Amino acid sequence: MTAAHRMALQYVLLFGASGVSLPFAGLWFRAQDLSGAQIGVLLAAPMLGRIATGPLLAVWADGFRARRTPIALLGLAMALGYGGAGLVDGFWAWAACWFVGATAAAALIPLTDVLTLKLAARDGFNFSLPRGCGSAAFVAANIGMGAWLLTASVDVVILWITVAALVGAVVAALVLPPEPVVEGARVPGLERFRGLGRLLADPVFMTAIFAVGAVQAAHAFQYGFSAILWKTQGITEAVTGQLWAFGVVVEIALMWLFEPWRRRAGIGPWSLLVVGSIAAVVRWTAMAFAPPLWLLWPLQALHALTFAATFLAGVQIVERLSPPDSHTAAQTLSSVLSAGVLIGLATAASGPLYDRFGAGGYAAMAVMALAGLLAALPLRRRLES
Repeated sequence: MTAAHRMALQYVLLFGASGVSLPFAGLWFRAQDLSGAQIGVLLAAPMLGRIATGPLLAVWADGFRARRTPIALLGLAMALGYGGAGLVDGFWAWAACWFVGATAAAALIPLTDVLTLKLAARDGFNFSLPRGCGSAAFVAANIGMGAWLLTASVDVVILWITVAALVGAVVAALVLPPEPVVEGARVPGLERFRGLGRLLADPVFMTAIFAVGAVQAAHAFQYGFSAILWKTQGITEAVTGQLWAFGVVVEIALMWLFEPWRRRAGIGPWSLLVVGSIAAVVRWTAMAFAPPLWLLWPLQALHALTFAATFLAGVQIVERLSPPDSHTAAQTLSSVLSAGVLIGLATAASGPLYDRFGAGGYAAMAVMALAGLLAALPLRRRLES
């Protein structure tokens, strides 16, 4: 099994779990009689907590000899957290368990991306190929869980996520390549923290990851409340899964077909980020009007630009603007901002926005995407050179 195949398997398990947690976690919490505001707080807490947990986990992960070791340990923590949520009762118990599970799940993404980027550079495969396999698993999980929920209890959401996390931990420990964190002696912990400080003090780097993060965080309302909103419109869980899956199918097409062509054509990450930002403004503005089912399909197709194009731009921008010995820290900082601070604030706000405005809450996401676009515009010279 090649390194690309091993990383593809890891992405399949990771996104097979998130393909259930993202669309359907809100439904599970709703079934526990929680309000929109309470759901928003539960979902946002681990995101906001990444201000502290993200850098700490990045420095912790770089202290191991092999990159796969912290990935395996975080997979186990993810299983314990999400599995615990299904065994306890009460708001604060759910909040504690969800915090552990979601924190571990979020930390796994940049660690897996960094390992894949290193192996892709060494072995000559395209990063988007194993990442696209993860997206395919996300699609299968969307459709499979949506169909399963037509006849099964919503508790299968928790069961699915927990099992996927456990298997992912085993695969990470036994199957992933034993790529070293650094060649030679390990960097002391204090120096790794100094590397984070240098990145935080770089205005170009911080502006770039804010631009990427704002566009990514604008998905918060969709992640937390699309399934609930569509159910009130009479759209079944099965169709909800299909809508999510359709968006990711188009995302896979962009990663596997368009991305290699873009690289050959020399189209830079700045252009990719700007196109994704504009698509996000259009998408969330339209969603604020609670469009009918026939219009949801083309709007979901824009996910290829609002998420995938922005994500690929972000990975390349971070790699370009950070020194080689700080790639893990840089990718984690980017993830902390986009999948932590910004999306945490947006998710926390989404609950009250849903309670008060329903689908109109998407308008706030359009404003956030516009902020990302405005931040990206002045970066053209640095990123396209």
